[in-house]
Amino acid sequence: MSNTRIAFIGAGNMAASLIGGLRAKGLEAQQIRASDPGADTRARVSAEHGIETFADNAQAIEGVDVVVLAVKPQAMKAVCESLRPSLKPHQLVVSIAAGITCASMNTWLGAQPIVRCMPNTPALLRKGVSGLYATTEVTAAQRDQAQELLSAVGIALWLEHEQQLDAVTAVSGSGPAYFFLLIESMTAAGVKLGLPHEVAEQLAEQTALGAAQMAVASDVDAAELRRRVTSPGGTTQAAIESFQAGGFEALVEKALGAAAHRSAEMAEQLGK
Repeated sequence: MSNTRIAFIGAGNMAASLIGGLRAKGLEAQQIRASDPGADTRARVSAEHGIETFADNAQAIEGVDVVVLAVKPQAMKAVCESLRPSLKPHQLVVSIAAGITCASMNTWLGAQPIVRCMPNTPALLRKGVSGLYATTEVTAAQRDQAQELLSAVGIALWLEHEQQLDAVTAVSGSGPAYFFLLIESMTAAGVKLGLPHEVAEQLAEQTALGAAQMAVASDVDAAELRRRVTSPGGTTQAAIESFQAGGFEALVEKALGAAAHRSAEMAEQLGK
């Protein structure tokens, strides 16, 4: 990425996180530019990262190697169609918009090398994870560019089939909300058991953080970690058996299936 020039179309939170991650990894401010319709957004991103910003998308992509589409899915068709006359065949298009397929983007943009990504909100803390899919037009060097771009805010994992992005959306794209719900529920349960709300909340949050860090650092899977902390006849076993009696695993499977189905449904609706 040392000589790569990147333009962000849309300068919201996710784009700003990627820009910050790239700057932290050593990219010079002059290698990055962004466009956004909001004057306040442009001013903030320019002030925070020292990059040039534009109100006009066509100006922003002039002379760059990578064009990152960081706009809302509902705006993608209009943005792509407006960019089409200005795009050059060699420019890599990276989309971080949920639910917009490569086929739809090809229809709106023309034949461009496209990498479609599904990041998640922990990218705001550079703790994100992204699923990536590349069309056949994407070169090995462009794959490396996309890998480094998304790795600036976490880890990036390549997928063989575009349809797998629906599953990525279900597991990690929407996933932070599931853990927030668990923290919320554990906090409420702790309060009912007699703890002050602030204490219960901190216990739940720190436990979630510690468990996640243990899972990431461990050389065994989550099932084995669970077994290791579940003493026979103990308190943890009582809780786990209660979860399982209530159909916890089946409920998680059903919930993620609903998210994946909705992701595919949105792609159909937004791609027209």
